[in-house]
Amino acid sequence: MAELLKGAAVVAAMNEKLTAEVAALKEKGVTPTLAILRVGERDDDISYERGATKRCDTVGVAVKNVILPADVSQEELMKNVEALNNDNNVHGVLIFRPLPKHLDEEAVRQALKPEKDVDGITDGSLAGVFTGSGSGFPPCTAQACMEILDHYKIDCKGKRAVVIGRSLVVGKPAAIMLMGKNATVTVCHTKTVDMPAVARQAEILIVAAGKANAITKEYLAPGQVVIDVGINVNEEGKLCGDVKFDDAEPIVGAITPVPGGVGTVTTSVLVSHVVEAAKKHCN
Repeated sequence: MAELLKGAAVVAAMNEKLTAEVAALKEKGVTPTLAILRVGERDDDISYERGATKRCDTVGVAVKNVILPADVSQEELMKNVEALNNDNNVHGVLIFRPLPKHLDEEAVRQALKPEKDVDGITDGSLAGVFTGSGSGFPPCTAQACMEILDHYKIDCKGKRAVVIGRSLVVGKPAAIMLMGKNATVTVCHTKTVDMPAVARQAEILIVAAGKANAITKEYLAPGQVVIDVGINVNEEGKLCGDVKFDDAEPIVGAITPVPGGVGTVTTSVLVSHVVEAAKKHCN
């Protein structure tokens, strides 16, 4: 029976730390502030916005909402991004994507200053992850995987780690961050030959395949630590991960549940980035 690496315990520990850091900043006259820039009224954006606002409230981070109509012009959107870049009272900016089709998302992404890019979407932030320079912030989901490993005291040094998926949002940054923890890292993708055999070699397995229940028992080995990044809806309409949980639980040493695992921690990572940005701004 695998140990469940639940996100709630990680979030509780992060909240405690963040609450103290926010209080210290407020004593210096600085209120860490997240600006949420939303275009239109997509249900999933509104749901995430609600969750992020609640998590910010919990630790004392302020939220500034910038809501633009779905038919906003590129020029008007860019003006809003620039205004947030130049607002010294805003420390982090979350831009909901994908943007409506008529907008140039790439231009918007690159217009945001990396020091305010708390969601890790700019090239400047990704360069910071890859070079270790500390510029910008890593993508929240990739960092959430690291926060779980840290919280449960899973030492990566010298371990064989396999990352399934090579997206810029999770796979690639997670692989680099694991290397930063001195793991020996292999990245698998759709062109990998005999992926199950590669995955079975892993002591730490991070799965961001983007497909429900894609990772079955053939990919798993006894004692593995499995971090399941996937959030999918199965045929019964229930949330499930990229790892077939019923296959994994009797085999592996530890696994993150879905729901209640990585996704739970991701929003707290976003909030922690806002607090970190405020601390950098102070200095």
